[in-house]
Amino acid sequence: MPVGEIIAIGTELLLGEIQDTNTASIARVFRDLGIDLYRTMIVGDNLERIAGAIQEALGRADIVLTTGGLGPTVDDPTREAVARAFGAEVEYHPELWQQIQERFTRYARQPSENNRRQAFLPHGAIAIENPVGSAPAFYMNAGDKVVISLPGVPREMDAIIQSSILPMLRSRFHLDSVIQIHVLHCAGVGESQVDEWIGEFEYNSNPTVGLLAHPGRVDIRIAAKAANIQEADRMIAEVASQIRQRVGEAVYGANEETLESALAQRLLAKGWSLAVWESGLGGALAEKLTFAGINYQSEVSVSLPETPAELPQIIMDFRAAHSAQVTVGVVYTPGQFRQTLALYAITPDGELDASRSYGGPPQLGIAWAVNSTIDFIRRNIPQTTGA
Repeated sequence: MPVGEIIAIGTELLLGEIQDTNTASIARVFRDLGIDLYRTMIVGDNLERIAGAIQEALGRADIVLTTGGLGPTVDDPTREAVARAFGAEVEYHPELWQQIQERFTRYARQPSENNRRQAFLPHGAIAIENPVGSAPAFYMNAGDKVVISLPGVPREMDAIIQSSILPMLRSRFHLDSVIQIHVLHCAGVGESQVDEWIGEFEYNSNPTVGLLAHPGRVDIRIAAKAANIQEADRMIAEVASQIRQRVGEAVYGANEETLESALAQRLLAKGWSLAVWESGLGGALAEKLTFAGINYQSEVSVSLPETPAELPQIIMDFRAAHSAQVTVGVVYTPGQFRQTLALYAITPDGELDASRSYGGPPQLGIAWAVNSTIDFIRRNIPQTTGA
């Protein structure tokens, strides 16, 4: 399979003035086409550095795709940089200037003289029409490799990819395979524990398996490359089944499923109502439950109990005032180096208390506590047979 690299161009990206969303969009396109992507980079608006980056990328990749730097101003140097990388000059294309003028006329505007710069391309470049903007894109062949330069405006870039780049890459590189992604979501366990359970799968070459940690959650990504979607899905299903067996109850869903939706499904399946008492979270738990559409009763306490030992009695009193099958209390205590969580639940199946601790970034503590609490509730609602 061909190898691709992405070069996002723009000093504003390096300064953090805007976020580079183009690389992620192009990466998904490469993934869906079956193009391997091993590196991406961001380069400022400097002709020499862009040219050097292109030359380096051509030494590793079959497809080098740049985005940005095709505007009409002096600090849009991509055309000249690509020319420099190929040892070529830029040359004027009157037909491109005519297209640019026509596009401005269509919107009842007049192009300025510097827009003429967009009608210059490196010698040997093949122009690509921009159906929604003024900056023509282009590509240049380097033997059996190709450098493609697209505008940085996401709307324009996406339109050109769909109309021109996808057909060209499929035909040129005989891209008849697909890559499918399946993500299993886990909660209540740490990344290191999941790694211990399924580490051997992470050495697979196809499907590949990788982990991504979030506060209170871990994602297991399974990616399969195959000749068609059906075969990729079959490969994924085989690995996913084995992983589910090893990870067990910690897996709460896949792909677009959320932890709170998994809780909602269990409550609905059992026909149980929910009441929660939270302290230290500032209402974050109630907000998450509301957003998930869960029908619940809640109380947000502005003060912490003197000790975690007080929590059971608080919840018993709270339960007496609310008619709910599941009553849960949670106390979150932040700290500079360690966050703690005290949990207590009363369900038709009995009572359970638990504690959790978190040593990650304090600013992520509440997100961790909310996810940990939802998972605690979920695990204490038995799964209905067949659910």
